[in-house]
Order: sequence, then structure tokens, then C-alpha cells
Amino acid sequence: MSESKKLNEKKRLRSLPEIQPPVTVRLMFKKVGTLQYISHLDLQRTLLRVINRACIPVWYTKGFNPHAKLVFSTPLSVGAQSEYEFLDIRIDREMSCEEIMDRLNAELTDELCITDAYIPTTDFHDIAWASYDIEIHTAGADSKMAEDIRKTLTTSPLNLTKKTKAGEKEIDITALIRSVNVTFDEESGAIKIKTVLSATTNEFLNPEMIITGLKQKLRVLSTDPKTEHYSIMRTGIMLSDMTLFR
Repeated sequence: MSESKKLNEKKRLRSLPEIQPPVTVRLMFKKVGTLQYISHLDLQRTLLRVINRACIPVWYTKGFNPHAKLVFSTPLSVGAQSEYEFLDIRIDREMSCEEIMDRLNAELTDELCITDAYIPTTDFHDIAWASYDIEIHTAGADSKMAEDIRKTLTTSPLNLTKKTKAGEKEIDITALIRSVNVTFDEESGAIKIKTVLSATTNEFLNPEMIITGLKQKLRVLSTDPKTEHYSIMRTGIMLSDMTLFR
């Protein structure tokens, strides 16, 4: 969109009727490829710039430092990809969810794009679980290692140190793993883990801790850093009854 068109669009939006109170719109988006290395803070800044470029009538807080209120669901660590992320924004003028999604995607890429937009009926505090696909390329990978990994992740205790706002504490991560399936893929030579982990506010289990536990217990990914690697993909976010969160 050219600068003159953007200016005209902003003038048009200012003339539209305000919604009282502001309406929350939930954006579902994916973050994959090279954008897995963007920090959460940079992601916030990027999406705010995109929202402004797309002329979305986002609501701003009142007071001396007005700012748009962007609320994300459980963020991922740098280096993790996701097909299932959420962002809540508030708008103060009439605009359909379809138009919001189209405008934003016109400013985004295949690696970071909006996959749905709607008026939410749930709260982020309702989130209970998250599903992940983890792929590990490590020396000595075979069916036996896959079984050893499964046993390690399902046999209590598997104690690791977790950083919290109150400091560090030791937790048994097996208590936060709902399910885990581990296989060895002969074609790629990779260990493939499908797992569902706790994603509540108080008991969020970062999938990186799965990797940390396997490194400590089984010496996975500890032979050749030049050839060994792993990937993490979030594939879903669920409510306590395991239905998909929306």
C-alpha cells in the first residue's frame, strides 16, 4: 500500500463509528523457518509495526503514554517454530475479522502469517496443554535409542532445574508430560518425538527442557555439534479436556 493510500485509509478509518467498548479480536498465526530465531520482544515490535502499516484501527490506552495493547498466548523460546500461536488485539472501529486478516497478511510473509481471525470466547488462562513435534539428529540414533528416550521421559523422577520469577527450583518434568511417542525414522536417521506438555501459567513446561533432560540422562546431542542438531515445532494448544484452544 502506497503512502498516499495509507494516509487516505487512515482518514477513512477516523471517520468510521467508534465501537464502545473496544472489541477484542484474536489472531492465530504461525512463526516458522528463519523467524524461529526472532526473540519474543522483536516479534512484538514486528507485529505492532505490521498492524500500523496495515491501518488496523487498533485501540490505544489512555494517559501520558498511549500504546496498543497486544496480548500473546504462551510464548516460545528462540529457536522453536510454531504453527499454533495466538495474539489478542483490541480495535475501536468497525472492521471485519476477514479484512483484518487480509490486511495483515498483505504485509507479512509465508514464515510469519495470520491463519485465522475471530472474536474469542475463551481466555488465555484456559490453556492447559501444548503439543510439539521434536526431531533429533544425533550420533548413534536407532530404534533402541528411541525406546531409551521414551522410557526416560515416562519414568519418574526426571529432575531438572527450572528458572521461575521467584528464582530457580528443581522439578520432576515427567509430572508435566501428558503423553509422549518416540520413533526412529530410518530414512532421515532422526529420532522423532510427539509429545503433549503442560502449558498452564503456573506449570508451563518449555519443550527445551525435554532436550536438556535427554542431554543429561542419555548424552544425546553431545558427540559432534557440527552435525548433530534438533528442531521443535509447536503443533497445537489445548484446553484441559484436550480440545483445541481457540
